[in-house]
Amino acid sequence: MAPRTLGRAAKALLAPALVLGATVGLASAPAQAAVWNSCEQYGNTSLNGYTLYNNIWGSGAGSQCIWANSGTNWGVWANHPNTGGIKSYPNAKKVINKSITSLGSLTSGYNVTVPSSGAYNTSYDIWDTGYKYEVMLWVNKTGAVGPLGTSQGILTLGGHTWTVYKGNNGSNDVFSFVRTSNSSSGTVDVLPILKWIKDTKGWFGNVTIGDLQFGFEITSSSGGLDFVTNSLSVSSS
Repeated sequence: MAPRTLGRAAKALLAPALVLGATVGLASAPAQAAVWNSCEQYGNTSLNGYTLYNNIWGSGAGSQCIWANSGTNWGVWANHPNTGGIKSYPNAKKVINKSITSLGSLTSGYNVTVPSSGAYNTSYDIWDTGYKYEVMLWVNKTGAVGPLGTSQGILTLGGHTWTVYKGNNGSNDVFSFVRTSNSSSGTVDVLPILKWIKDTKGWFGNVTIGDLQFGFEITSSSGGLDFVTNSLSVSSS
């Protein structure tokens, strides 16, 4: 699970102070000059309706720098040690602020370039406005990483086939949908997944969906690895 705007803020405050190189990693950005970059632990900015976060929150983290050409074309260079525990969740956030029953649609498209080494997942992280419930959609994963909770079986929904996990991190319930095979691009129909949790399983009621985030939950990337969101789209009605 990844820290998001509020849900992991408390945990993030427990992380030790980090010394981040101000220039490390910026050479990994695209050839064209990025419109924004930051190596700050919680560096963030807003671009064309999305909020970008560098979001280095885990203990024992190394260096990480984020760059962006837009809210939907961005990436990070990360050099986190080969140790256990999530180090960061750099992400782009879109605010939805609609209840599940008032949503007519909620879809997203993604296209990423990710390394073949390290330990991480590429995931959506979806929160209700009260930060009581967290829905994670893992579209790919590499290395020794796994979701919180226990398996609830296999489900084909929203255009993908997932293994579903249900757990609690001590602060909120977490429902993780882990794609049964890795994908670097695709479209996810998010609303049927939320309705399945609400109507079929009854794990939450008609909550208001607040933040929809997409990014990279990085456990290790020793030596420095690049994670790139080539394109991202989030639409709702």
